Amino acid sequence: MTQRVDLATVMDRLAIDEVVSGYAVAVDDGDWAAYRALFTPDGRADYSSAGGVEGPARQVADWLAETMRLFPVRQHLIVNRLIRLEDLGGSPGDTAEVRADFVNPMRLTDPGTGTGSGPDDAGGTGGAPNFVAAGRYTFALARTRDGWRLSRVTVHEKWRHLSS
Repeated sequence: MTQRVDLATVMDRLAIDEVVSGYAVAVDDGDWAAYRALFTPDGRADYSSAGGVEGPARQVADWLAETMRLFPVRQHLIVNRLIRLEDLGGSPGDTAEVRADFVNPMRLTDPGTGTGSGPDDAGGTGGAPNFVAAGRYTFALARTRDGWRLSRVTVHEKWRHLSS
């Protein structure tokens, strides 16, 4: 492999990592326009293993916007990212797959206040999480004119915990 190909591969990996991080930030911040922008026009998302929906990313974003109102405080951690770039005989191709584990602690809405605040709240930010989900994501990506974009996101939830 030449240095030029090595550099292109490193740049692709960094760009793909940025998309995956952007995904977590968009979900945590409730930035559904940013979420939609991460996907190809025909991109899909599948949250069915977590009790959610599967479908076009634009429609799934609407479902997430409504569902995430139940969790005003959330912090999405995506770790152990394994990036596999399409290999075209030693050169990177235009598709990639990422498998990554996630832990997603969230705070349910306090029925008394309608927010994530509670008796253990520090500064109105929501207190300790009382719902945690974890599992693995599979991200499929495609290189587009606008850079790497998600063509599919699949959630493989492995466990969840709810405390009072």
